[in-house]
Amino acid sequence: MLRYIIVSIISGFLFGTMDGLINANPFAQKLFLFLKPVARTSVNVPAGIIIDLVYGFAMAGIFMTLYQALPGPAGPVKGISFGLIVWFFRVVMYTASQWMTTTMPVSAVLYILLSGLVEMVLLGMLYGVTLKI
Repeated sequence: MLRYIIVSIISGFLFGTMDGLINANPFAQKLFLFLKPVARTSVNVPAGIIIDLVYGFAMAGIFMTLYQALPGPAGPVKGISFGLIVWFFRVVMYTASQWMTTTMPVSAVLYILLSGLVEMVLLGMLYGVTLKI
């Protein structure tokens, strides 16, 4: 249980850090200019930290629940499988919906898909290496 709590906290902070790096870099800022009319002018940092920690606990718990059913013979491979599954349900489906309902440029779609893939696979690998059942 202690390992789960520690990994959940680490993954929550990793989640927030990667989201910040992915969305706040100059390249991403240029890609996301189309959002400027509806984007917030400031970020609620305490709320963001709490949300990312909740995500960390939820994702670690879901990984542990699904561990036996995930494809792959060992922790790291199961972690990558989990990351790909989460990427599909979290990133791909969200991005497809946004692309269909907004005037999102294809370059932004591709950036979100690729950066989300890296983020989810890294988190999955963290879970696979640290949360072996």
